[in-house]
Amino acid sequence: MQNNENELIEILVTIDQNYIKPLEVMLYSIKLNNMYGKFRIWVIYENISSEALFRLKRFAKKLNFQLNALAMNNDFAFPESLLNLHDYPEEMYFRLLSGNILPRFLHKVIYLDPDILVINSLLPLWQLDLQNAMFAAAAHKGLTDIVSSINNLRLGTDTSYFNSGIMVLNLDKMRQKIKVQDIVDAINENHDTLILPDQDILNYLYSKYILQIPEIKWNYDSRSYSVYLAKSSGKHNLEWVMKNTAIIHFCGKPKPWQTKSSNRFKVLYLNYQQLTNKLLQK
Repeated sequence: MQNNENELIEILVTIDQNYIKPLEVMLYSIKLNNMYGKFRIWVIYENISSEALFRLKRFAKKLNFQLNALAMNNDFAFPESLLNLHDYPEEMYFRLLSGNILPRFLHKVIYLDPDILVINSLLPLWQLDLQNAMFAAAAHKGLTDIVSSINNLRLGTDTSYFNSGIMVLNLDKMRQKIKVQDIVDAINENHDTLILPDQDILNYLYSKYILQIPEIKWNYDSRSYSVYLAKSSGKHNLEWVMKNTAIIHFCGKPKPWQTKSSNRFKVLYLNYQQLTNKLLQK
């Protein structure tokens, strides 16, 4: 792996109006922990006002990030057969179809959910050898990985059950293999068993094309500190996480910016949120 901190890293996020504030916190956490990195941010969005988008672009400029926003209603037309399918929101398809939405000169991108903190360098993830895989993603296994067994039974798969919140996307492979009609058919066939539709469809159709990466480093489930600690016989304590984990993912609800949250890492999130707000106020 080359240690080139000046290499341009491409980041993809997909949001609506409700996730602009968490996105700002996430972007600032990238900046603070990748001080010399170069980033270009691609935002695929829907239902964001022009004023909010202007403020987001201005904030990204403060961080010295390039930010390109692609409006779904302008840049990509969903087939009616997909839009009318079981009233699922369009946003669930953005990740899977991003190969056809993003410019053709992009060959690889890191997809990040906005409900994360980046606390160490993203460069090793960007330089990961995908080994001809279409995705790189982590699986949240718990103590016994019973979740994967249940999801294998539910979806008829035989691989780990991958989390779609943090992924490296091989856009060229996606353009070759991902078809809208395959997604439509998969949803029709499995509608009654889908729990997290986009993540379920990712696993149902494409899990055999996914390279597994360590969850403890790249997709740390903030709810599972005790699990990680137990599985590592006490090694993966808070000090280890702060030094070695790159991405903390605030899976599930409530989120750390919400009052009802009692997440162990909430205070860390609130600190980044406070720093972000101070920068925004300048």
